[in-house]
Amino acid sequence: MLPALSACGGGDADRGATPQATVQDRRVPLRTGVALHVRDWNPGNAERVVVLLAGQGETAQLFNGLAAALADRARVLAVSRRGFGQSDKPLPSRGWRYDTAALVDDLDGLLAALHVGSVVLCGHSIAGNELTLFAGRYPQRVRGLVYMDTTYDYSLAKRDPSRVPRNPALLSPDPQAADGASFAAAVAFAKRIHKTWSPAIEANLRDACEVLPNGSVRPATPSEVSIVTLTEAMRFSPDYSAVRAPALILQADPRGLRDLFPWLTEPVDAQTREDAQMRLRESRQDRERNFEALSAALPDSRRIVIANSNHGEFFIEHQAEVVEAIESMPWY
Repeated sequence: MLPALSACGGGDADRGATPQATVQDRRVPLRTGVALHVRDWNPGNAERVVVLLAGQGETAQLFNGLAAALADRARVLAVSRRGFGQSDKPLPSRGWRYDTAALVDDLDGLLAALHVGSVVLCGHSIAGNELTLFAGRYPQRVRGLVYMDTTYDYSLAKRDPSRVPRNPALLSPDPQAADGASFAAAVAFAKRIHKTWSPAIEANLRDACEVLPNGSVRPATPSEVSIVTLTEAMRFSPDYSAVRAPALILQADPRGLRDLFPWLTEPVDAQTREDAQMRLRESRQDRERNFEALSAALPDSRRIVIANSNHGEFFIEHQAEVVEAIESMPWY
């Protein structure tokens, strides 16, 4: 099982970075007993600090392009949470926690270790949980929040069986043994299932994989860590009433088939096209309801829809629009 091949080892300091940007890679030991990998962009800027938290299975490397762009006006800390990338990966079976509260404790400890005060906190996908809990616990330390295509309440996001695609062409392909034969094979597979490709996506893939002595690759994150992280995220029900910081909500809006099913290539047979278009309509309706709920729960918020975008890659594909949206906020 190699699901992380869509997201796989190592990571040179400048891989995927804008050449003009200054970045330092740090492993920061925390009082919680783990060390986190942080990519520290423009570390000399103490006036404005932006923290980027990755989604499920992803690493700090995925933000290389976005972080470099934001670093023109801020210090940017891109973080790999415990269990992923170059951060420590202690096992749940040995008593280590991966619930949202534990991840927020890590974030608190990281900022303390780096002597960082108030921040603009940005989280992609399930990292929205960490934004909400951190902002509720430490309101004086959050200048603003950026919810990057996250879900209102993951504990309510149970999949309706009737919405699960029955057409196998609409299911994201699983990697086969040959796709893990080498890092080049892993890259080739990942390119087939991504809508776009960039140095940041490749760097993220590399940090998510372990290269074995024979040259083959496997996920760097133990499967029990991946499972428990997602399970805990889906158990967390956020308390938005405790959030005092103003928020920017970025909504990725898939409008074409490749936005939702990037592995589909032309020609697509008539039945698959019909099934895909129906699922796209349903997905857009579901997402609209989700973001209406999130906006209502955060009354001091601004919502921006990023058209023609994919959930996992919208801040890469539409980087300029995302940067403009963040930098246009009055609290930024």
